[in-house]
Amino acid sequence: MNAPETLDLQLSRFIRAPREKVFDAFVNEALMSAWQCPRGMSVASARADARVDGPWRIEMRSREGTRFVVGGHYKQLQRPERLVYTWQWEGDSPRMPNVQTLIEIDFIAKDGGTEMRMRHSGFPAAAARDAHSHGWSSCFNRLNDLLDPRGSAATLTLLGDSRSSYTRTARMGLAEKGIAYTLQPCAPHSPEILAVHPFGKIPALRDGEIEIWETSAILKYLDESFDGPSLTPGRISDRVTCEQWVSAVNAYLYDTMIRRYVLQVIFPKGEGGQPDRGVIDGALKEMPAQLAALERAYRHGEFLAGTSLSFADLFVAPILAYVEAMPEGARLLSDMPHIRRAQAIIRQRPSFTSTQPQRA
Repeated sequence: MNAPETLDLQLSRFIRAPREKVFDAFVNEALMSAWQCPRGMSVASARADARVDGPWRIEMRSREGTRFVVGGHYKQLQRPERLVYTWQWEGDSPRMPNVQTLIEIDFIAKDGGTEMRMRHSGFPAAAARDAHSHGWSSCFNRLNDLLDPRGSAATLTLLGDSRSSYTRTARMGLAEKGIAYTLQPCAPHSPEILAVHPFGKIPALRDGEIEIWETSAILKYLDESFDGPSLTPGRISDRVTCEQWVSAVNAYLYDTMIRRYVLQVIFPKGEGGQPDRGVIDGALKEMPAQLAALERAYRHGEFLAGTSLSFADLFVAPILAYVEAMPEGARLLSDMPHIRRAQAIIRQRPSFTSTQPQRA
């Protein structure tokens, strides 16, 4: 009887670090603990007997406390050129029950760093192979964070325009989490943005080979993938309130306050290159009711949802900063003491001051 056909996974990744350091990250217990799990998880323990037929074992844990344990044996250790070892999940794995696979990695010196070429073979089905592809991509992002001198700024790239309120929301979230990143200036519908966002909007995020678009999705990815203060309220009632305000920004506030007011003033498109007063006046008629809703929400404290900063505040703060800089907006906000109090507090935060957009 013929052996069942298996599938292979081929991956490559450039790491700006010497081959010796990249090789050691696969066999040194302390280094393994720092990266050998996908983002949003942690390594509870790592054990490695780095010799031929020596065992290795990693216990990963999700944020909810679920354990995932994988291990195997080293088969070839040729530092720093090549590493071969087996891979098998412990316990019941719905994708790969009692299946041992093989990992072969070549470490190639290139452009002042190391190109890793991995072949992970022996998958019984495409679903198992594809799940491991996503997992390895996330793990390699963490490895890059660990070994590249720039840290996560070498892995995470935010694409957008610093003047955009949505881009600033994402940047404030990155700052609140303490995440280093690279800002790549991009205009809406530019080729760089369209390569990530199918509708050409900004911002977009690249985490290695992982691509995320839409500001809310970016913030949720960052909040669940990285350490630092949570931007998601703990109580379900506060999470619901947070989601309400994020939805309100996307459905109402941005259109009224930014698209039909601020942008009409900054980038006038009316007759003779003047602001279109018809559009602006229409927005100004709707704005008091929207600001009144925010005033009621801020009456209870410094933040919109719960007792600490959340996505909701990050979405609202950049919009209100623009509105207050406009003559009519400043007059409207002068009658909103709770908004002004809350915004005065958030504007003291480093995440706000460090993301102040440069005026064109």
